[in-house]
Amino acid sequence: MTDAAVTLRRAAGSDDAAAVADVWLRSYDAALPTVKRAHSDDAVRDFFRYVVVPEQETWVAESGGAVVGMMALELGRIEQLYLAPEHRGRGIGDRFVQLAKERSPGGLELWTFQVNEPAHRFYERHGFGAAERTDGSRNEEREPDVRYVWAPEN
Repeated sequence: MTDAAVTLRRAAGSDDAAAVADVWLRSYDAALPTVKRAHSDDAVRDFFRYVVVPEQETWVAESGGAVVGMMALELGRIEQLYLAPEHRGRGIGDRFVQLAKERSPGGLELWTFQVNEPAHRFYERHGFGAAERTDGSRNEEREPDVRYVWAPEN
């Protein structure tokens, strides 16, 4: 099932930042119930308001006037890609990855937690390959993670 009525656009301002943070919080908690978040809800909201939206290339997926997904890009990296739980499996993530590839045609990388098997399948389906696995000592959650890389075909 695809969500054709969804529009992708650049995030702007504090209203978008609040909506993006809410999507991130709901998605993270639904997708990663065993991973302890490193920051409180308020700290996450501040991070999106003062760092992610103003300093990163942040995109939102909007449906019916509501933000239902978000992606943040920075220097050839997908920093964040989260969808509202009720909007997963509708092609929005596919559209975000395609947009990221268009914005970074030389290649992309990202990190995801090792326990997030659905994310592994999703990124592998889009041509990303696992390039590095860590014990989590370098991330705030102290959760084992994996770095994925996509390189365009010549």
